[in-house]
Amino acid sequence: MAEIRAFRGVRFNTEKAGKIEQLVCPPYDVISDEQRGAYIDQNENNIIRLELPKGNNPYGSAARLYGIMRESGVLVREDEPALYIYEEIFESSGKQYSVKGVICRVKIEEFEKGVILPHEFTLSKAKEDRMELMKATNCNFSQIYSLYMDDEHITTKKLDNLSQGKPDISLTDDEGVTHNMWIVKDKEQIESICSDFADRKLYIADGHHRYETALNYRNFCRRNGSAKEGDAVDYQMMMLVDMEHPGLVVLPTHRLVRNLSSFSAEAVLDTCKKYFDIERISNSDKIDSVLEIEYKKGNTAFVFYCGEDRAYLLRLKNKDMIEFVLPDVCPVLRSLDVTILHRIILERIFGINKENMANQTNLVYTKKTEDALESVNSGKSRCAFIMNPTRVTQIRDVAAAGEKMPQKSTYFYPKLITGLVMNELKD
Repeated sequence: MAEIRAFRGVRFNTEKAGKIEQLVCPPYDVISDEQRGAYIDQNENNIIRLELPKGNNPYGSAARLYGIMRESGVLVREDEPALYIYEEIFESSGKQYSVKGVICRVKIEEFEKGVILPHEFTLSKAKEDRMELMKATNCNFSQIYSLYMDDEHITTKKLDNLSQGKPDISLTDDEGVTHNMWIVKDKEQIESICSDFADRKLYIADGHHRYETALNYRNFCRRNGSAKEGDAVDYQMMMLVDMEHPGLVVLPTHRLVRNLSSFSAEAVLDTCKKYFDIERISNSDKIDSVLEIEYKKGNTAFVFYCGEDRAYLLRLKNKDMIEFVLPDVCPVLRSLDVTILHRIILERIFGINKENMANQTNLVYTKKTEDALESVNSGKSRCAFIMNPTRVTQIRDVAAAGEKMPQKSTYFYPKLITGLVMNELKD
């Protein structure tokens, strides 16, 4: 099953690089050009220059800069292998949460081996970008986020015991999320934690693109003779969290439909009557609260917004009929709001097929309800579908069944911060 290892992480030397708060950043794919510039203006050593390089030769620039930062001592490698306990303390929907896991190296395996399991499809452009960056730098600047099952929560208890004292690194980011890290170098403690995973599978929560890229990069290195089986490229940096951790929070990702040759909200609603109970929502400010009620009831539901404060709750009439409507779809997938939306509405009514979705030709995504509404009201999008979050148990069941959800079906909050520790893909 899953093979995990300690590793000699690369970290910022704050005596030379500056304050850690000025050196880290959110994931590259949520940062605008303006935000990127602001991070660099604050500190030229910010990790964003490596994780999201720009210019005529961005990947080559990242490789050169990484070499300079290592040679100058701005970035230093751990003197011995370590595990990194990572905690995020945050607020969501007015409640305080804390989620804690371990950052380590994990041996990557093809999905068909059933050791590391995906739960959603990926987008092509993101994989191409990450591949070029990995080829140039031979380094992981951010972690893949994965979950594991541990009914007795043995590993979490060990991590809690090892993180009783003051963290080695601590900072609070611009969104009010506190990030703590403890560095564990004791060989017995490391062995104890690593051995816990001998009979476990891992379920990718966030980072499908990076994982698929890691497999491609490993194969690329073997083909060109720069690596052989068992070398460091066989292992990737991951953050591992107990699937039943009380601090896990999954948020929805909403769908925006745009660039259509023709669109009629009335025609969409008329077609939907066959499958959904439709209720007009009197005020778009109530969308989130209406969806929360449906979520708590376990209903399959989402909101169709077509502008000018016209919002409609679409609630699936009969879950049993979906077996006949979508006979080719696995039962665990038929239970998902996002599957019903994609297969019945986006594919059948709008004609947005899987290739179109992967290329984001007519479908784009956003995390915030207000951003989705604004996109429609401004005319950037023709309509939006406001979603409920996917449940963690559904993610587990889909991955365990060997199936995949549509891309952008889950959004684990908060994202892992980039820059606390890096993984050089060499021994």
